[in-house]
Amino acid sequence: MRRDQVLQAADGSELSTLRRSLREPRTLFSTLLSEVIIDCKINHLYYGKFLAVRDSDIPIYKGKITAFIGPSGCGKSTALRCLNRMNDLVRGFRFEGHVHFRGRDIYHPKVDPVVVRRYIGMVFQQPNPFAMSVFNNVAFGLRLNRYKGDIADRVEQALRGAALWDEVKDKLKQSGLSLSGGQQQRLCIARAIATEPAVLLMDEPCSARDPIATRRIEELMRELKKHYTVAVVTHNLQQAMRIADKTAFMYVDTSGGGRTGYLVEYGDTKELFEGPKEEYTKQYIRGEFS
Repeated sequence: MRRDQVLQAADGSELSTLRRSLREPRTLFSTLLSEVIIDCKINHLYYGKFLAVRDSDIPIYKGKITAFIGPSGCGKSTALRCLNRMNDLVRGFRFEGHVHFRGRDIYHPKVDPVVVRRYIGMVFQQPNPFAMSVFNNVAFGLRLNRYKGDIADRVEQALRGAALWDEVKDKLKQSGLSLSGGQQQRLCIARAIATEPAVLLMDEPCSARDPIATRRIEELMRELKKHYTVAVVTHNLQQAMRIADKTAFMYVDTSGGGRTGYLVEYGDTKELFEGPKEEYTKQYIRGEFS
């Protein structure tokens, strides 16, 4: 069975609808006035007995950049990883709620998370290029998904889309590990967009990057927004203000003796930063805690 056949629903007619809803850029769900491409509702998220995140409803709007901000340990990255089931890889993970991508629950028991990640790609905090050539790094996902077109052309497109082509076009046979840190991060972005996902998740992509590399990645995110929906975790408030259309502020509940993240406030970035409604949001933006 091919990978594109693994994402199943209860019967044949529903399966056909599910495939269309995942692949077609304009479906019933994506043409709603709200334009919410991912409806994320986290009631409770556990790692074993530990309640990591609770009560967080975070819609991801099509063609926008959504930033997740908040102090360390508030569940920003955990919430982001819910959006393409990366938390499934963590022992003891248990999820109560739903994540609807184009109207379909990606946590349905018959949905293959590998196929979900084909449509909702991810770039991690630390660059993780494979120990292979620049070209093969970008081509990896294409081959995995049995892409039938011109791989070389798609690799070039992805490298151009990641603003890296001019820097590596004469180094395609060199190891991806030979690139600088900032270049490696953009290589990982190229690898993620080569398969043309609908949504790109980015977990602190500028962490530990120098100001020049940070600026280039921020410029790249704004450019990527023209073609993809982007959700990004950032610890940098100024960065969220510069790049994000929507912002979700999360905080930590320690009343039960543990550390459970939850959503405090969500809205348009400009409004959230200039006129926050919740006291914790006001304090965080004023820099009273980090």
